[in-house]
Amino acid sequence: MKIEQVALQLYTLREHLKTAEEIPKTLRRVREIGYQAVQMSGVGPVDLRDFAKMCADEGLTLCATHENAKLILDEPETIVDRLQQLNCGITAYPYPAGIEFTEEGVTDLIAKLRHAGEVLRDAGQILCYHNHNHEFRKLKGIPILERIYAELPPDVLGAELDTYWVQMGGGDVVEWMQKVAGRQPIVHLKDCGVTAENKTWFCEIGNGNLPWKRIIEAAEAGGTQWFAVEQDSCPGDPFDSVKQSFEYIAANLVSPSA
Repeated sequence: MKIEQVALQLYTLREHLKTAEEIPKTLRRVREIGYQAVQMSGVGPVDLRDFAKMCADEGLTLCATHENAKLILDEPETIVDRLQQLNCGITAYPYPAGIEFTEEGVTDLIAKLRHAGEVLRDAGQILCYHNHNHEFRKLKGIPILERIYAELPPDVLGAELDTYWVQMGGGDVVEWMQKVAGRQPIVHLKDCGVTAENKTWFCEIGNGNLPWKRIIEAAEAGGTQWFAVEQDSCPGDPFDSVKQSFEYIAANLVSPSA
């Protein structure tokens, strides 16, 4: 993994991205930490072309986005237009809002993801699926996430595995990296730790228990291009957390030759 492939999922800094005045200042701080790429999510109202220019002005590659889940399923052409305005080729279905994970619900979700993925593919874009833990529930003995990927070909639906939620769903993170080899352009790096109260928590990369070297090796072997750091909640200043994660990655996970 090269340092320029390490991105920040901006959702982590969402409280600092609410206004047009905050956005460029936050992007500047992200670049100063050392990140060279970002994924757009949790950003307040902003003209898409203006946002793309803000990223470029700060030397940040806009590698991917998260888009509204309902729009992806019901109006994928709108997503195509948004990505074109951002000059970005990768997005992800972020969360199955309003979807019941029954046999009928999953069948309908897969059908809508197929249509959306085909629309984006035909426009030269990539739709991925971002998982949480509930996709590891089983229907007829098969995890729902496994069924989604089994029924949709890689050119229609890519993967955006979230390492924390794979762990929380009871999956083996390294094994899942291998399962989605060849179809995962971007991965979410999110560590999982245990508090003194014996509760799991979102923590900075390296502060939890995930086997990062093996995870990165498996993701790289499968062709992953972008490694997006995300932390849903932080114990203090989120800028401190994303800086700590970046420094751990730079010191421990980036290839020496990179």
